[in-house]
Amino acid sequence: MRAAPTILHLDMDAFYAAAEQAAKPSLRGKPVVVGGIGPRGVVATASYEARAFGVHSAMATAQARRLCPNAAYLAPRFTLYREVSEVVMGLLGELSPLVEPLSLDEAFVDLEAGGVDPSSAVVREVGERLRRDIRQATGLSGSVGLAGSKMLAKIASEQAKPDGLVVIEPGTELELLAPMSVRAIPGVGPATAETLRRAGLTTVGDTAEAGEAELVRLLGKAHGAGLYALATARDTRPVVAERDAKSVSVEDTFEEDLTDRTRVELELARLADRCVQRLRAAGRSGRTVVIKVRSYDFSTLTRSETLRGPTDDLGVVREAVRRLLDGVDTTAGVRLLGVGVTGLADYTQEDLFAQAASEAEAAAVAERPPTAEAEGEPAPQEAAGRRPRRWVPGLDIRHTEYGAGWIQGSGVGRVTVRFEQPWSAPGRVRTFAVDDPALEPGEPLPLIRAAWEQRPEPPESLEPPEPRAPAAPSGSAAPDPEPSEPSEPSEPSEPPEPPVGPGARSDGQPLAGGVSG
Repeated sequence: MRAAPTILHLDMDAFYAAAEQAAKPSLRGKPVVVGGIGPRGVVATASYEARAFGVHSAMATAQARRLCPNAAYLAPRFTLYREVSEVVMGLLGELSPLVEPLSLDEAFVDLEAGGVDPSSAVVREVGERLRRDIRQATGLSGSVGLAGSKMLAKIASEQAKPDGLVVIEPGTELELLAPMSVRAIPGVGPATAETLRRAGLTTVGDTAEAGEAELVRLLGKAHGAGLYALATARDTRPVVAERDAKSVSVEDTFEEDLTDRTRVELELARLADRCVQRLRAAGRSGRTVVIKVRSYDFSTLTRSETLRGPTDDLGVVREAVRRLLDGVDTTAGVRLLGVGVTGLADYTQEDLFAQAASEAEAAAVAERPPTAEAEGEPAPQEAAGRRPRRWVPGLDIRHTEYGAGWIQGSGVGRVTVRFEQPWSAPGRVRTFAVDDPALEPGEPLPLIRAAWEQRPEPPESLEPPEPRAPAAPSGSAAPDPEPSEPSEPSEPSEPPEPPVGPGARSDGQPLAGGVSG
């Protein structure tokens, strides 16, 4: 424990959802949920407006829809989130050389290592200035906690949410912690909390009073001793600038269970491609290949194989994945697949035997005529730059005439687009056929107009569109003078009635957002 609150913890407020609200003026002040939008999706982040209805991260999207049916349900745009994160982490790096990122939107900073005066008044001013700089650079808000340890700094930032700052003064730690739930202590999950509850320990104060010997008896030596230290506010963990990744992995959850063995093999091959791409992007190689298979009944198994040396060769990883799958029964149905590489190293040692086998198989595949299954699923390198098969709600889109916008919803052969920019007023909604040649996938716009204006030569098609007359041209929806909340009703089981006018539903309204088709 430090005698001064020189450890800072920053946590951006509802980061993904806040970024979407900043990028989409029509969603500001309205409930927004970011995550998987399919029937098996999971909420990544909910805006504070959605949290008021009980929606929270890690909740099934289907449950979130029941709690808050009128929210905008959007697919995540990690390209935008990474760009914003780089700006925020850059500001943290100006405060100290010791910055420990925990995720895209969260990090610890050692202000003492940055030469900041250890007085409470000075560190508070540093925290307030950081919040102002983040808002000016990104348009988003972050909450800041300052304390003498990492645990207390994180607790302080939680108390500061949303958009606040809390400093835990030295000497007040035990008084602050005592009434808190034991779950506030890092490392105390549901199982540990239940064990402590059965022993009559529900708060941090109860846990501290129980003593180290009792906690060791209940939880074991390592866990019990560590928990006692944290419950008594003793946390000496340093801020570590370099966090070495232990593994690289990717996984996909499927809207319908996969029962076809060939489809399972194809999906694992694509996951292996993505995993190797991440591995190479990190400049690493790995020695152990792992696959994860989750069945229709949520039972999950993993299989791993350790290679003779670390590698980043796609053929080697694919071959290992194929061997691992051979021992797995997938006939009952697969809902999730994953591929990972562990035992990371900074060098490679090629497995020439596996590489040769992979190349031989590739040659054989090239000689075979493509199957209908393969024709329906373009290879990743072929799919790059092509229009996606589905227009997913929330993603960027570009129209040759109207400029930049985002997908509000799609279904029954139509896609609804709202044309607006982060710095504009709420935009108009227009509806097009899903195969309209004037539509192309777009790129995220900066959240701050100054960043856009500093770009060397912004594409003309992304310039803010000129104001247009209220009359909508043929094939597009009528203007939406009062922007409404996108919703995502289920697709009708019966064929819909013919639209009343171009791009309208049978009740005359624009197509609702959030229905992917």
